[in-house]
Amino acid sequence: MEKAKAENFDWPNLGFNYYDLPYSFHAEYKDGKWDEGKLTSDSTIKMSEAANVLHYGQEAFEGLKAYRRKDGGVNLFRPDMNAKRLHNSAERLLMAPFPEDRFVEAVKMVVKANQNFVPPYGSGATLYIRPFIIGTGEVIGVHPADKFQFHILVTPVGPYYKGGMKPTEYVTSPYDRAAHGGTGQSKVSGNYAASLLPGSLAHKNGYSDVVYLDPRLHENIEELGGANFFGITKDGKFKTPKSPSILPSITKKSLLQIADSFGMEPEETTISIYDLDQFSEAGAMGTAAVISPVGSITHNGNKHVFYSETEVGSYTQKLYDRLSGIQDGDQKGPDGWQVDVPLK
Repeated sequence: MEKAKAENFDWPNLGFNYYDLPYSFHAEYKDGKWDEGKLTSDSTIKMSEAANVLHYGQEAFEGLKAYRRKDGGVNLFRPDMNAKRLHNSAERLLMAPFPEDRFVEAVKMVVKANQNFVPPYGSGATLYIRPFIIGTGEVIGVHPADKFQFHILVTPVGPYYKGGMKPTEYVTSPYDRAAHGGTGQSKVSGNYAASLLPGSLAHKNGYSDVVYLDPRLHENIEELGGANFFGITKDGKFKTPKSPSILPSITKKSLLQIADSFGMEPEETTISIYDLDQFSEAGAMGTAAVISPVGSITHNGNKHVFYSETEVGSYTQKLYDRLSGIQDGDQKGPDGWQVDVPLK
């Protein structure tokens, strides 16, 4: 694949796709330790046909973004949280975690090297960053690998949901995203592989994505196909599902804190699919989605409409403005939320 050129991008109309940029970051683990790692122009991964990741799915990944500020600088948003979550995911799959401090420095390094591909301020586009760890040690029996690779790719992206800040339709799925005792708390590839079929079925039927219910009762909301769920009650309180199989979202943790600063009494709690009428607004939240309004949820053929199918609710807009304002560097966030990438 030919390397992308920054001058060829139409930033305001960018989709959510992969582009082969000039540089990635790569490190390898063997003999009990990680090497120093380095920037590389090689966007391919080399491994044995018996690599664990190919047979037993030993892989964990992250997703974060780099944001162009109005002054031309570049921000990361809470990258230490991504470093910690990748560490936890790696431990869950018996992989060697990449050191958290080195994770943040490696992200800065690869963003700096590809700085011309961080979309302009105000374009609505960002530089998406995908760090991942894979088991590359050769295995045939079911056991952990002893060799791993850590890699970071970056690619400029537009909105994850094509409608942007427009309400979209969701539908519940009979499939489970993850079991309560499984890997739902970890960001691992197997969880997403299992989501491809239900997501595809939802798209074919005209829905933006699926709503996963708890795997035991199929009654309580867990999360959406590509993001966490939140609802705003009629008296302005922020609620989001709590479950042992939900991925700990960095965006959700941030919005819980932002909602608290707005006096919205945020709460992580059980939310029944049969109790949606408590909410005047609802939305999806995540690194890729940022905040996307949920216009409606259809369950067993019954469609529940929240605030509007065409307009964004005032609470959702207020939360979005605060979060995106911090990410873009237009508003000062809590300590540690905005991390500058030195470009010189």
